[in-house]
Amino acid sequence: MQNCDTHFMRLAAAGAAVALALAACASNPVPDEKVAVAEAAIQHAQSAGAQEAAPVELATAQQKLGQAQDAAAKHRGKDAIVLAEQANIDAQVAEATAQEKRAHKAASELDASLHALRQESEQPQASMPAPPPTQQPPTQ
Repeated sequence: MQNCDTHFMRLAAAGAAVALALAACASNPVPDEKVAVAEAAIQHAQSAGAQEAAPVELATAQQKLGQAQDAAAKHRGKDAIVLAEQANIDAQVAEATAQEKRAHKAASELDASLHALRQESEQPQASMPAPPPTQQPPTQ
């Protein structure tokens, strides 16, 4: 009888170990969520014009995202999380760089417009005819 109980306990322990191993191999939502956040950050950066304004930062983010996706597919959760977080940060840097360059360009254009207006206002108004003199009624 004791032999049967020991066999049952071993079988139960093996079954629990198999179940635990299968659960560990199942898709982990945390790396998948981090990868999705990084993907969204890259899309935001692209929408902000990072391809032209911050191509190195954007390429770095895309490369790390690819590595994170590969790590997640290979069930290397910790690596996938770290790489996805790095990709997210790189994408945010690319987006911020693109926004900064756009703002700098707008500020430069505004300065040029103000300079042109200042020059225009400092020029003599020779091209405009003088207003006609007003006639006053004769005083008695």
